[in-house]
Amino acid sequence: MIAPRRALSMLLAALLAQFPGATAAAAESRPPLLVFAAASLTSALEELGPVYARESGRAVKFSFAASSVLARQIESGAKADVFFAADTDWMDYLQARDLIDASTRVNLLGNRLVLIAPADSMLQLKIAPGFALAAALGPGGRLSTGDPDSVPVGKYARSALTTLGVWNQVADRLVRADNVRTALVFVERGEVPLGIVYATDAAIDPGVHVVDTFPASAHLPIVYPIALTKGADADAARFIAFLRGPAARPVFERHGFLDSPK
Repeated sequence: MIAPRRALSMLLAALLAQFPGATAAAAESRPPLLVFAAASLTSALEELGPVYARESGRAVKFSFAASSVLARQIESGAKADVFFAADTDWMDYLQARDLIDASTRVNLLGNRLVLIAPADSMLQLKIAPGFALAAALGPGGRLSTGDPDSVPVGKYARSALTTLGVWNQVADRLVRADNVRTALVFVERGEVPLGIVYATDAAIDPGVHVVDTFPASAHLPIVYPIALTKGADADAARFIAFLRGPAARPVFERHGFLDSPK
């Protein structure tokens, strides 16, 4: 005699076999995977999320902010399945607190650092050791970038400006944005004459133009690590595999991301 629970399972399997659409409906009824991702990944991941949902039958919900903010939210108990950061420091921060699954951690992407101005600016400036950044800001002008004490783009900016010997000239003239997209908006609106953001962010905003690109040797390597959090949904590993696979790679490249530095 078949046990009642097993009989019910067999009946459900038979129904799903007769109605394949029921499988997709059941998948869509599950809560979405929750991905905490750096703000600079917004455009690429918002394009890739629906692709993954179609392929897997599992929706993805994103929370975008500075990596520092997201890491601290996870530390405070916020539920997330995946953490996708814009630098290794904040991934290290969570790993040291045993809040990510270190065995799933991988460096996925890279980026470039650029100096931007409003689209109608006629400013020309070549980035080089000792370049005239302070003079280019003009009297009272300020430089927009992420807060260098916590936000990855600001940390990369401070690293570059220090290497080039101009950090001390502009350190007290920063607009310390809470993430890279906010730094971008300050420049787009003309509230500041110059900003430092990622090349991928500058590329999506017609309200700014790239004045010059920082040499990669001038700053810390820009690395985007990704990992599962501890207690992540069992399906979350599939999402990381998808981002590493052939469907996602052309999207990241089209948005201007690079392979992760070695």
